[in-house]
Amino acid sequence: MALEAGLDLVEVAPNVNPPVCKIMDFGKFVYKLNKLAQKQRARQKKHEIKGIRLSVRTDKHDLETKIKKAREFLGDGHSLKVTLIFKGREIAHSDFALEKMITMRDALVDVAKVDQEPKKQGYNLFMVLSPINH
Repeated sequence: MALEAGLDLVEVAPNVNPPVCKIMDFGKFVYKLNKLAQKQRARQKKHEIKGIRLSVRTDKHDLETKIKKAREFLGDGHSLKVTLIFKGREIAHSDFALEKMITMRDALVDVAKVDQEPKKQGYNLFMVLSPINH
């Protein structure tokens, strides 16, 4: 019957007794499956970890600008890694650095939750924030 119709005989359920077969255009079937998979991949939301770099010398206005950019990233659904880099003897003033990180965290408390509290690693201080899903 498949040959007469110019189509393919496709086994759709081989593990069932008796096996189930269907008469169809196999090329068209595979094409539709690929298109469906492509659509599903396109709909998936890309989740990135965005980064913002601070310094002990970052001033108040610059910090406000970075907070504004952080809100933008979190609003788009991305996670945020805030890095504060110590240069030279700035590491002696790690209390100022921690203060900047806490200021940033408190400014974003309405749009972000803290995944990782500020953590010191060598000459860097890290904090990871992620968006609050409403």
